[in-house]
Amino acid sequence: MLTVRHLLEKKPRALRSIAPEAPVLDAIRLMAEHHVGALLVMQKDELLGIVSERDYARKVILLGRSSAHTPVREIMTAPVITVSLMSTLDECMRVVTGQRVRYLPVIENSLVIGMVSIGDLIKAVIEEQQHTIEQLESYIHS
Repeated sequence: MLTVRHLLEKKPRALRSIAPEAPVLDAIRLMAEHHVGALLVMQKDELLGIVSERDYARKVILLGRSSAHTPVREIMTAPVITVSLMSTLDECMRVVTGQRVRYLPVIENSLVIGMVSIGDLIKAVIEEQQHTIEQLESYIHS
C-alpha cells in the first residue's frame, strides 16, 4: 500500500509559503510564479493556515475586497487538515473527498515537511492501478 512518504519521494522538496500579514496580492503572485494552487501560511516553523486560489476567488474577488490591502490571514483556511508520512493513499483520498479540500500538508514531528495535492493522489492511484493491470495481464498470459 502506497503512503504519503512514497508520494513525497517523487516530488521536489520545495515548500511554498507566505507570512500571514503579507497582502493577498503577494500570495497570488507567488502562486503564479511557482505554478501552484495553494501556499502554506507560516509564522517561522508554525503552520497557521493554507491559502488557495479558491480562497482568493471566494473571499476576495466575490466580496469586492482589495488584493493589495487584504492580509492573507483574513482569507486563509484554518485550522489546516494535515496528514503524516505514514498516511495511505486511500486515507488521503477519503480526506480530500470528505472534507472537500485539494491540498494536504504533511507533518512530521510537528514540522511541515511537504504537501500533497489531489492531483498527486489521483496520479498515484492511476499509476498503482496501471501496475496492477499489467501484473494481472502478465499472469493471464503466462
